[in-house]
Amino acid sequence: MPVLGPRFMHPLMAGRMESMHGGSSAPSGLDYATERSTDNGAFQVSYASEDAIAINQIHTWTLHVETADGQPVENATITVDGGMPQHGHGLPTAPQVTEYLGDGDYLVEGMKFQMGGWWEVKFNITASDVTDTITFNLNLEG
Repeated sequence: MPVLGPRFMHPLMAGRMESMHGGSSAPSGLDYATERSTDNGAFQVSYASEDAIAINQIHTWTLHVETADGQPVENATITVDGGMPQHGHGLPTAPQVTEYLGDGDYLVEGMKFQMGGWWEVKFNITASDVTDTITFNLNLEG
């Protein structure tokens, strides 16, 4: 039996690989806003990246958190998670909120995306005995 080179892909696998690695697009109707209310409305949250979000580079973000009535949230406990829902993997790094900058702003370091496509970034925020979550959607070129 001949040995097949690395470029060979069985025809039945081609469709599976396409759907696993970029052959499908993000679901329609996703909200790509960079400022929104958390899932239960406890906080108003926005994010900004220091630089343009590029593939395979570490990014630093500023996360701004306010109460529902617009007051800056101080000293919150915030965790970061995320990944590519259609690919079934998480972020390639473990981003963390490393510093409270004042006026409701938090420094998020270690954000990285290793490929283009639809990503979710989730923040779990706890402040004054209130916990709420927000998910931001990104559709990155790559």
